[in-house]
Amino acid sequence: MLSRRLQPLVFLLLISFLSLSVFAQYDPIKDFCRRHGHQSAVVDNRLYIDGGLVNWKPFTSSSSNYTNPFLIFSDLSTETKDMPTLHANLSKNATVPSVMGGKLWEDSVNKRLYLYGGETYQAPPTNFLLYVYDILKDKWDSFGPPTGTAAIIPTSFGAGVSIPARGEAYYYGGFHNNGSVPGWTGPPRASNRLIKYDMDSNAWSNVTGPDDVRRAEGEMVFLPVGDAGMLVYFGGSQDLYGNGTLTPEPLDTIFLYDLANSKWYAQKATGRIPESRRRFCGGATWAQDQSSYNMFVLPATPKSWIRGPYPKDSNVTGPFPKNMMSCNVVNNAQMVIIGGSNSNATGYECDVDTVGGQHNMNLGEENPENAIWARYQPKLTTYAVPTFIMSAVGGRNTGGARVLTPSGGFNAPDLSVLMTRKAVISTRTPTRDVGPATSSPAPTGEGEPAPPLSPGAIAGIAVGGAVVLIALLAGCCCFIRYRQKHYKGPRQPNQAIPPHGWGPSGPLTPASPAVTQISYAHTVPTQPQSPVMLPSVPVYPPAELGVNDNAHYRTARTSPASMAAKHDSSPWGTHASTPQTLEPPTPASGPYPARSPSYTERDPRDVQTGAPYWSTTPPQVQQPQFRPTQDAQGGNAWLGIQQTWHRPGSSH
Repeated sequence: MLSRRLQPLVFLLLISFLSLSVFAQYDPIKDFCRRHGHQSAVVDNRLYIDGGLVNWKPFTSSSSNYTNPFLIFSDLSTETKDMPTLHANLSKNATVPSVMGGKLWEDSVNKRLYLYGGETYQAPPTNFLLYVYDILKDKWDSFGPPTGTAAIIPTSFGAGVSIPARGEAYYYGGFHNNGSVPGWTGPPRASNRLIKYDMDSNAWSNVTGPDDVRRAEGEMVFLPVGDAGMLVYFGGSQDLYGNGTLTPEPLDTIFLYDLANSKWYAQKATGRIPESRRRFCGGATWAQDQSSYNMFVLPATPKSWIRGPYPKDSNVTGPFPKNMMSCNVVNNAQMVIIGGSNSNATGYECDVDTVGGQHNMNLGEENPENAIWARYQPKLTTYAVPTFIMSAVGGRNTGGARVLTPSGGFNAPDLSVLMTRKAVISTRTPTRDVGPATSSPAPTGEGEPAPPLSPGAIAGIAVGGAVVLIALLAGCCCFIRYRQKHYKGPRQPNQAIPPHGWGPSGPLTPASPAVTQISYAHTVPTQPQSPVMLPSVPVYPPAELGVNDNAHYRTARTSPASMAAKHDSSPWGTHASTPQTLEPPTPASGPYPARSPSYTERDPRDVQTGAPYWSTTPPQVQQPQFRPTQDAQGGNAWLGIQQTWHRPGSSH
């Protein structure tokens, strides 16, 4: 037990330590090493990155996955070191949950970001409230819980898309589990529902999916075809038995949802079908005359598949697959890929930390090297159909595709008509004042260093720091001597010092519609509840390229790699029921994995032997074993270019 004369000194040192810890938080740009499972969205030349898991520098064998509490953005109008310039001066109140596997719905008309779904990392989830980031005012609002008759229970690792021109957002499938639903005790289960959110009326709808199959971990994009546009869903996994035993969703079937008629279609794909993948990302763009619509998928996807340039002569992934990254198409011409988990890595290396784990695809190969992986070009605003697509469908780099229908025809007669139409979407007007913001923070970040301090300022800081330190030490000594001379009675126990968690101060601010004040906060911990040991990551070429491929960057690149979080011991885990009527959990017969089915951190020997980690055999049900691929986790080393559909009657 400490002597009485030492207790005051220890008390003062403890206060000093806790005070210093408040200011010793990680810098989301300078201390960044790797990230995965985050959400991202683009509004007005800014690419916003939120949540997920992150590894901070220095990255070693004892490093852990941390919940990322920061909201940062890349300025798409500038570039630093050949990638968009990163900034970290945005606010995020500690009340706003930091999740992985969620979705940021962008609203470029009203200048907002809507945070939907996702799951917490080990911390218990709270009842769902729709949190909205006000871009103009740099603040977060709560729009409260979903209202109306539709039961909305958010999921994680589903597929979502936002259509700002229509003021609508959608989210299909995903997992219900004890990281996304408060009080969930059974195994995770996937959902088979499509959730619709109307941004202007703050209204929710719960729509049926294409069938009764529960799905998760796929991808969804929007195409401006038909009368009002279509949602396109592909890939991921199926939860056929409702207990989280997952099987791959074949990439030879693509699901389309016609927004004008609220109708689903299933279309068989042709061409060189890529092997199955999950937790991947992709984006869509189209020729200037909309004679063809092209989906670039990492790793890949509906009319026919056209194999991309990487890796060469293969429909599988390369040696370093990735998952849980994000993809955002910029001006229809480029696609910025953020982070990702490289599960086959065997060393400890950051993911191009000098540019925040950013990688860029030039979708039209419009650069001197005619490379698809290339430096970011802020002024590139038009898409040109690349040569390898033109060689398959004909036409010019501006359009005029000649291959207009799938080789086997459309499965539904409606599609042969709808795919000839260009969606006409009326101009949407803002529902609030979106004039120039008066309180927008001045951008700061790695690309805009602060002015250097003058020699006088440096000297003043040094002298002042020394004076404060001497005064603190002198005060400690005087206090100890005073206590020695004047101590006469029993001392009262020191009051407990509350912990100091990170989070910008300030309550949530009122907003419309239906703002709900939060009485319970989900405080983002600055440290993970339990350390997660990570496999290693070697120094590789960019994970999207093969070992012998040239990255075509003007500056060196290393592997986009960030290890997956270890949520459970099962590679494909278990999940939830429909959001409309939540089914009771399966009676517990043993411990269930926490959070979504995830990727087992394998022994390095498994990497060499290719140990299976897709489960396809449910309890007491025999099925043919699905052959695991080099990309069983949905990595993005293989670039699949999906030439979707082509508008009949286009010029040649």
